[in-house]
Amino acid sequence: MDLTWIKSRPIAHRGLHDVRKGVIENTPAAFEAAIAAGYPIELDLQLTSDHEAMVFHDDKLDRLTSSTGKLYRQTSSELRKLTITGSTATIPTFADFLDLVDGRVPILIEIKNKTGVAGPLEERTADLLKSYKGEAAVQCFAPQSMGWFAENMPHIPRGQLSQPYPPDPALNLNWIKRFVLRHMLLNRISKPHFVAYRIDGLSGEAVTRARRHGLPVLAWTVKTIGERRIAAAHADNIIFENFLPEASKGAAFDG
Repeated sequence: MDLTWIKSRPIAHRGLHDVRKGVIENTPAAFEAAIAAGYPIELDLQLTSDHEAMVFHDDKLDRLTSSTGKLYRQTSSELRKLTITGSTATIPTFADFLDLVDGRVPILIEIKNKTGVAGPLEERTADLLKSYKGEAAVQCFAPQSMGWFAENMPHIPRGQLSQPYPPDPALNLNWIKRFVLRHMLLNRISKPHFVAYRIDGLSGEAVTRARRHGLPVLAWTVKTIGERRIAAAHADNIIFENFLPEASKGAAFDG
């Protein structure tokens, strides 16, 4: 399995987006900008009520559309009628995304599994990837999701996402679950080829142990040159936004 791009090519978080230029995250414009610059693309997948995989990050529609409510309660046809705020783009399906990228750059797919139980989203993602010819990898916070890919699509590189998991009522996790996830103690289930860890937790034992065991580490989400320096000391590669990694002085993205 070739993990070269995962270890060495900075990955554009939700595409190479810049709201000032009307280039909004997880839209075709952001994906085309990343492709033009030669960056692999990180994107988010969620499941609709009719079991379609849509490219969208938030649980709720409120921040990025004129609609409200949970994405998973909508059908794909309902969602495709919505316009992304600040652009003329609509919410793409994963099939739309794959057609657009068409193997021009590698893609890193975050499976937004909220239940901890693998099922329709993993199945739909895998079904579409079967005929895709480009380089692709999957990642998820839920070990069970990556475990599903380990069993059903073992040739697809998979990553275990994690973070320090501080106390947060929104996460609805007790201290035991937070400890287990923070230290990636369920990697025996996910069997990851790499890990992706939040930038503020890179110096912890979990990341040190992963690298000691030969797992490449991606730092997310790196937004400044200072954070990139931190990542360089503890990780192999970055998932970035707000700047261009090649810029020698860390100039902000100008479109």
